[in-house]
Amino acid sequence: MTKPRVVLGVGGGIAAYKACEVLRGLTESGHDVRVVPTEAALNFVGAATFEALSGHPVHTGVFTEVPEVQHVRVGKEADLVLVVPATADLLARAAHGLADDLLTNTLLTARCPVAFFPAMHTEMWEHPATRDNVALLRSRGVVVAEPDAGRLTGKDTGKGRLADPREIVDLARLLLAEPAALPRDLSGRKVVISAGGTREPLDPVRYLGNRSSGKQGYALARVAAQRGAEVTLVAAHTVTLPDPAGTTVEHVSTAEELRVAMHRAAADADVVVMAAAVADFRPDSPAGHKIKKSDDQPDPVVTLVRNADILAELVQNKRSGQIIVGFAAETGDERGSVLDHARTKLKRKGCDLLVVNAVGEGRAFETEDNAGWLLSEFFADGTERPIPFGSKSQLAAAMWDAVADLTEH
Repeated sequence: MTKPRVVLGVGGGIAAYKACEVLRGLTESGHDVRVVPTEAALNFVGAATFEALSGHPVHTGVFTEVPEVQHVRVGKEADLVLVVPATADLLARAAHGLADDLLTNTLLTARCPVAFFPAMHTEMWEHPATRDNVALLRSRGVVVAEPDAGRLTGKDTGKGRLADPREIVDLARLLLAEPAALPRDLSGRKVVISAGGTREPLDPVRYLGNRSSGKQGYALARVAAQRGAEVTLVAAHTVTLPDPAGTTVEHVSTAEELRVAMHRAAADADVVVMAAAVADFRPDSPAGHKIKKSDDQPDPVVTLVRNADILAELVQNKRSGQIIVGFAAETGDERGSVLDHARTKLKRKGCDLLVVNAVGEGRAFETEDNAGWLLSEFFADGTERPIPFGSKSQLAAAMWDAVADLTEH
């Protein structure tokens, strides 16, 4: 099969070195990547590095490979164009249609999805000129991602940091699979999402937990932020995952900590999503010291008590116009199928939308991909929609599409 063809444009900013991580991530996941840097970008990363990682020659001007009309061909043949990093200067030139090098020519000739991942100082990102250029590009259907907040060049910190390369690769895969997956249809909406798995302490060392990695909840937050939402992510034990760009993240541990954080954040939210795997039970009396294993002592007995049903509480406290989304990880048994149990849970929980995953060996937990169903009593076309197997960001996009449908109706 033909590999998806990606053009990786590289702007002239200090974050250009991270484009190498994006390049490696894309090539290792089976994409054919051609790097088109600006001349300024080569002051930060040499052409030889990009050529070695991509397997393609690197040019910046339009007067190379002239007989092949390279300045038109590169963009026309691409399945996706990414710009990493997108500097303020490059965003301005793209917005106003300048074509003074190979990259800006490529941007004009591309008829595939185009995505810019900005990186610049906060003052530059917030300047009215940059904001106008970003708005103009977005009005044309171009994806201009929200940058991250954090350490910038020197001692400066603030919004304008390049998104994590792993996040960029994930969003690139999403756009290749679903070119219209990142509309700005959540602009102005406050979204609260829980993710990961809670841990209930048995003693200072041990805990009761589950296999949730938090990847699905993080994908939901990542996609929502890039669709324009103001996102608060309540994360339980997801230390290996980079915080999604453009989100506010609150890290918690136990079910009770997650419960308190979700109620607080949901008070003024438009959409609340309970994607975390919350422990149903916790030890009644956690030991204050490590429980010792001893031959002359009886085996310890752990008494469990039930944790609160956070989703049910959120539904009970629901504000007018608020949409509440639940997640259900189900298995079939002698009493019914995965969908049978999910339909029952939808009625019992009372949420507006239920995302259902069939769990088992190599499915749902600790994986990169997912599949399932969307269930809602408010769908105009029925109550169930299948979600085909794909990346967790594809499932996230399908869920946000469904939320948009519920909002319209």
